[in-house]
Amino acid sequence: MVYFSSHPPVYEKDTKIFVWNCALHSDSDSDSDVVFDFCAHAHIGGCGEEGGTARRWKLHKKMTPLPPEAPYPGVSILKPLMGVDPNLFTNLESFFTMNYPLFELLLCVEDESDPAIMLARSLMKKYPNVDSRLFTGGASVGVNPKINNMYPAYMAAKYDMLLISDSGIRMKEDTLLDMVLHMTEFIGLVHQMPFTCDRKGFAATLEKIYFGTAQARIYLSADFLGIICHTGMSTLMRKSLIDDVGGLAKFGCYLAEDFFFAKSLTNRGWKMRISSQPAWQNSGLCEISSFQARLTRWAKLRVAMVPFTIILEPLSECMVLGAFASWAVSFLFNWDPLSFYLVHILLWFLCDWILISIVQNGSLPFNKFDFVVGWLFRECSSLYLFLVALWNPSIRWRARTYKLRWGGVAEEMKPKSEKVRAEFRTIYFTLLIALETPRYLTVHAI
Repeated sequence: MVYFSSHPPVYEKDTKIFVWNCALHSDSDSDSDVVFDFCAHAHIGGCGEEGGTARRWKLHKKMTPLPPEAPYPGVSILKPLMGVDPNLFTNLESFFTMNYPLFELLLCVEDESDPAIMLARSLMKKYPNVDSRLFTGGASVGVNPKINNMYPAYMAAKYDMLLISDSGIRMKEDTLLDMVLHMTEFIGLVHQMPFTCDRKGFAATLEKIYFGTAQARIYLSADFLGIICHTGMSTLMRKSLIDDVGGLAKFGCYLAEDFFFAKSLTNRGWKMRISSQPAWQNSGLCEISSFQARLTRWAKLRVAMVPFTIILEPLSECMVLGAFASWAVSFLFNWDPLSFYLVHILLWFLCDWILISIVQNGSLPFNKFDFVVGWLFRECSSLYLFLVALWNPSIRWRARTYKLRWGGVAEEMKPKSEKVRAEFRTIYFTLLIALETPRYLTVHAI
């Protein structure tokens, strides 16, 4: 059913080295640069511009607009909605007020009794000049509820540029323009690095610390190494490239459809690029338990899709890596392991403070004491959450539960009550057949 409404590295030649420098720069426009220098632990014949060993990512920089004679491509925005929270109205309204000349907003709600429908209609009425449509009911094309919800809108999209944006994302007026300007000739997908808006409470502080430190560090370094790090919170891609492999329904068997979008494109030679602006998450409901459940769910997906993360992911954490490094320097150089461990934690902490300050691009909404508490809580709980993910690999998303196979394919698990009823029916009919068969044979023998 459809409703209509208008970033020179330090290195030595032929050696095995790993160099990581993070610096904060400022230019005349007060734009923040995140500079990452990286030379992989491999034999390097030369390190320079030709070898591609140095890269720069700029956050919050102003992109140069297209010349007036160059038309901007139209963009179809798929906005899957489910339920409401205190910030949904303002988040969704930010899409109606974007400064971009040609786009359509396709709002998707699977359940026709969802209160998000009334909110969506009120915004469509408030902004009649915005080309917007509401799709309800969804379609069953796989186990992924997000894909099912978006499918009718995907099929009805008018433009080749396709932006998929989660309901908790808030846009700035120039965000879509920034993403489109990053979509150059050989780029198939532009994505935003996840971050959060300023909100009150320790849970919000914890989220901002995670996304501004651990997530940002992994996201940018993985992108440099050519490892797929894309998250589907806010993604701009070419619809024709998805259609070439079977369309949106092709990815309905995966829960992490964002990973497989990126994998499909990179396998065909297309490149990905990170937008200058982060994805501003602005959920109105912020709790520590739900945030940790979210991190655990992501860990389960990563383990299923890329199994060697079982070993590598814990070793990327400050406390675990510091423990192994302290043991190593104690064994090799007879250094005091405790002193080394404390210095390691201090340096890691300082680098994280610099990194989150860069990503924030302004004053942080919490003081240094809050950052220390939140940072320690996050670092000390990370290994526990990862072990929880390994212990129970099934995923609970919204009201559904899924089982993951190696490779990322998912299957929906029936609730226990349904399983019990199914088993009872099987036992009942088995007994019935067992009891009736002798009588049937006796009657026919006579």
